[in-house]
Amino acid sequence: MKVVILGCGRVGSTLARSLDAEGHHVTVIDRNQQQFQRLGTDFHGATVRGTGIDEDVLRRAGIEEADVFVAVTNGDNTSIMASQIVQEIFEVPHVVTRIYDPVREQLYRSLGLDTVCPTTLIAGLVHEKLRDNATVPSSGGAG
Repeated sequence: MKVVILGCGRVGSTLARSLDAEGHHVTVIDRNQQQFQRLGTDFHGATVRGTGIDEDVLRRAGIEEADVFVAVTNGDNTSIMASQIVQEIFEVPHVVTRIYDPVREQLYRSLGLDTVCPTTLIAGLVHEKLRDNATVPSSGGAG
């Protein structure tokens, strides 16, 4: 599988290393050259310095042959715009976009983007832990 990842922060670099180790062809795009250090010396994929909303940068990353595009930048606007470009112009079969804002995530999901919202996921996990660890309060009220 040919994967292009936009964003080489903690999530992007971890995903890139994992997919690379599974034998996939991975290219990572980031504006900051130093971010590629997160990939480590065992990473066999490619890196492209630039912004993911630039069609030339996307082409250099091999977007025209990509099976999957993942946008995990630290800015919702960049991730959303890049994902829409990749989906509409380059017609990549599977596009996944991380969006921090739950309201925007729902909106863009309804418009056809495959979205992941860490804010909603973490809130749900915390809520589940609170529910799982809830104890029956004593009848004496707050102490």
